[in-house]
Amino acid sequence: MVDPDTSRVTAGDGYAVANLEDLGEGPGFRKIRKGLGVTAFGINAIVMPPGISSGRHFHDKQEEIYFVHRGRIEMEFGDGSRHELGPGGVARVDAATIRKVTNVGDEDAVYVIAGGKDGYVGRDGRLPEGETSRVQSSSS
Repeated sequence: MVDPDTSRVTAGDGYAVANLEDLGEGPGFRKIRKGLGVTAFGINAIVMPPGISSGRHFHDKQEEIYFVHRGRIEMEFGDGSRHELGPGGVARVDAATIRKVTNVGDEDAVYVIAGGKDGYVGRDGRLPEGETSRVQSSSS
């Protein structure tokens, strides 16, 4: 179910689309899961100003993927290691692993976190009846 408070989300039969700006303002969470009605996994975006840190945390069950859309973040892990990620950077973190995120750039960092539990579904994509290819030219 799409969040009714998110007025600029467009929802149709089996889909919802929006821009991150449609899901909130200023620094902090953009609640993608709630805004778009995602039920299979958790997903949020974070807008973090320069010099700000998330604070250390871990999860009981949820493995997470971090994807950096804009800016530069440093991820610090419980073993003391630090890794800097820029646009396109990706990190996987086990649930019990302590992590802290810091914006080490000079602009707002925007990163997406997807989390879930209980494994991979597998490749289950199929073509609709009568279609023979997934790749189509935009001029088609």
